[in-house]
Amino acid sequence: MKTSQVCLALLLGWRCALPLSAAESPVTVSVDAKNPGAVIAPDFSGLSFEVAILQPNENGVRYFRPDNRPLIQLFHTLGIKSLRIGGNTSDRDVRKLPAEADLDSLFLFAKAAGVKVLYCLRLHNGDPLADAATVKYILARYAAQVDCFSIGQEPSAYPVEKKDTRAAGERMGAANEKYQYPDYAADWKRFADIIIATNPDVKFCGPSVHNNGVWAQKFMADFGKSNHVTLITEHLYPGGAGGKVPTPENGRDRMLASDTSMTNGFPKAYQKLHDSFVPQAEADGLPYRLEEVNNYFNGGATNVSNTFASALWGLDFMYWWAAHDCAGLNFHTGDKVAAGSELRPSKYTAYFTATNGYLIRPLGYGIKAFDLGGHGRFLPVKISNINDLNLSAYAVLGDDKSIYLTIINKEHGETARDAAVTLDGSLAQAQVVFLKAPDNDIAATAGETLGGAEIRNDGTWSGGWSPLNAAAVKLPAATAVVIKIQRH
Repeated sequence: MKTSQVCLALLLGWRCALPLSAAESPVTVSVDAKNPGAVIAPDFSGLSFEVAILQPNENGVRYFRPDNRPLIQLFHTLGIKSLRIGGNTSDRDVRKLPAEADLDSLFLFAKAAGVKVLYCLRLHNGDPLADAATVKYILARYAAQVDCFSIGQEPSAYPVEKKDTRAAGERMGAANEKYQYPDYAADWKRFADIIIATNPDVKFCGPSVHNNGVWAQKFMADFGKSNHVTLITEHLYPGGAGGKVPTPENGRDRMLASDTSMTNGFPKAYQKLHDSFVPQAEADGLPYRLEEVNNYFNGGATNVSNTFASALWGLDFMYWWAAHDCAGLNFHTGDKVAAGSELRPSKYTAYFTATNGYLIRPLGYGIKAFDLGGHGRFLPVKISNINDLNLSAYAVLGDDKSIYLTIINKEHGETARDAAVTLDGSLAQAQVVFLKAPDNDIAATAGETLGGAEIRNDGTWSGGWSPLNAAAVKLPAATAVVIKIQRH
């Protein structure tokens, strides 16, 4: 691999210790520690699940339960603070709505795990009185564990015929979404009024559509300053349908594309959605959250969503949206997820159920890496990258007053370049944690480590910070590093 030189010039009176030669590809990352910016929400990191998972399994055991110690530990390890319950099985493809015992188990788990719940109520062919009763039951017992309620799941994709003739995997996207916003708004208002009448303290979020800023704009105009709406929610799977990815290589390339490469690279989808509704939300003083996200919908793409590329993508994705004032995001996950009207094994999940706990997938490592460096206030970062190394850098002034610099080297393939992050020798107190895959292979589906250790099936992680004992940190292609710089 061709080696690049990355010079880290922290604007704290430090200078790069080593000069760059003409043969190297210089990238300069400058961090201004004197002007901290926006705070990353403490509950930024979240997961999303199908409502179907609340039902007891064939042995009568519930997934979310207060004595599920490995799952509670895993939530703590990953830094999960938000739990969204919804998916297609909560609304248009509902099989069975949760019973009171299912809700009890869910919210007792939430209390034990220290998370708040975003809960989706049925709208399509639903009963507003039943929804009102569900809200009343939850708020009477578990109000402290509730964030908000949404009414309806991705309503822009509702069928317009009595019998939905669309293929199970072809229900989202402009060509397949024919349901009109005015019909949704009328139904939403009717349901909301009935729910509010018996639950005057209820908080709503919406419109919970996929990649549709127009609906979010209209929802804010109609309900954003009234009707108990406290949060604007959107969904985003920037890659589209997993089954339409032409090759695994193309799918991984799109995930790790830079802001300027590939017309269908993921970052362009982020910016397009952001620009379509976030300025209005900010003008209206409404926070927004991506309450259901992942890389490719319909359960993900084979040999793409389940690879180490998803760890690097997920880490970058979280920082990108946090840096754009997002209140948080929830990765849709679970052993099975909705693919149209069907439940299929998930390729993009953060972890699977195992016989002795949970098997952590690459995406879970990206979420944990964010947890290491993503608490505090953003610091301004400038990158000079004259040779276009595919690299992202984010800096945070931590709650402990240390500086956390996360650098993601998204270079991959035969022409991939390593990076050498040069630090001044005065940074003797700096420590590092690396996110790696075997052989730096973005196609790897196992063997990834963070801080030299795996996340175990019982939810624990024994990795940690290593002292920085050299003037330069070598950052190979397809790896990431979190650098902790203690300030004196």
